[in-house]
Amino acid sequence: MANVLYDPGRDAFLNGDIDFTNDTIRVYLVDTADYAFSASHQYLSQVAAAGRVANAVLAGKTTSAGVADASDTVLSSVSGDQCEALILVRDTGSDATSLLIGYIDTAAAGLPVTPNGGDITITWDNGANKIFKL
Repeated sequence: MANVLYDPGRDAFLNGDIDFTNDTIRVYLVDTADYAFSASHQYLSQVAAAGRVANAVLAGKTTSAGVADASDTVLSSVSGDQCEALILVRDTGSDATSLLIGYIDTAAAGLPVTPNGGDITITWDNGANKIFKL
């Protein structure tokens, strides 16, 4: 698979429902054995809880020319199944309303990763498209 934005997430950007720099954006480390991507998925509740191995809030978020970026992200004390992807979410505090933004399996170094109880650092791509480009 390749990095892709969820269709409802695209719509939310176009309708002004996501403010990348000011909304709480969370990244989830995902086990693809427990979650199969679908571009039509809209909310975090559609990602099986068993597939969500760890998560953290993005810090240092910036945008420029339609490109989203953030500081490298540390997931603390991660244990669980091997993970092959990341999911970006506009976090509302509820799985039923937290909007899926993007599915990433190549823009961050170190995937797949097998948690061993230690910290995992997500090093975002420093290329032209950073985390993603609209």
